[in-house]
Amino acid sequence: MTRPIRCLITAGPTREFFDPVRFISNPSTGKMGYALAQAALDAAWTVDLISGPVALPPPQGVNLYPITTGAELHETCHDLFPSCDILIMCAAVCDMRPAQSHPHKVKKETFEWNVRFEPVPDILKSLSNVRKPGQVLVGFAAETRDIAEYARRKLEEKNLDWIVANDVSRSDAGFASDTNTVTLYARTGETYALQPGTKLEVASSLLALFAPTLSRTQSNT
Repeated sequence: MTRPIRCLITAGPTREFFDPVRFISNPSTGKMGYALAQAALDAAWTVDLISGPVALPPPQGVNLYPITTGAELHETCHDLFPSCDILIMCAAVCDMRPAQSHPHKVKKETFEWNVRFEPVPDILKSLSNVRKPGQVLVGFAAETRDIAEYARRKLEEKNLDWIVANDVSRSDAGFASDTNTVTLYARTGETYALQPGTKLEVASSLLALFAPTLSRTQSNT
């Protein structure tokens, strides 16, 4: 008997704090990641969902792991990654954080207006470095220009199996939209331009493309 596919999905934004009441982030709402989680449940997959702060109810049946910062996402991903068959890294990670975070609210009279930043560790690349044979890695590239170029570069640099690219400057495919238009690039060279649709429809189409690879690498129990 073949065991259920175990899927690890990340969704939503991360936040990096200047102090307890101020942070830097991005406009991600988590809608695409949550749609992927629902589509995976509909396909009878086991779903671990790591979610940044969003205003969405989690799909019923997922194992939910709430996080806020990039460091928390990094730690939780590395805890759960070894047991997954496929990682879908849909979270919009804030790539930079203040070099100094204050433990108490900084009064505006003393706030340092020239803030120095440092990079947040590259979570997806760090997971790619410890992947086991048979694990499938999927990344997302949310871009506003040169979509194909940046997506293919990310696919190669992070050693992914697939990357899902979309133009987030579009009103029908951006962070808060209920619809999406994406292009899927494979490590093996294929390109799939998916039909525009709701995020759940797009998620179901993506999983249908991933499934054959998983069925070949899945072990029997």
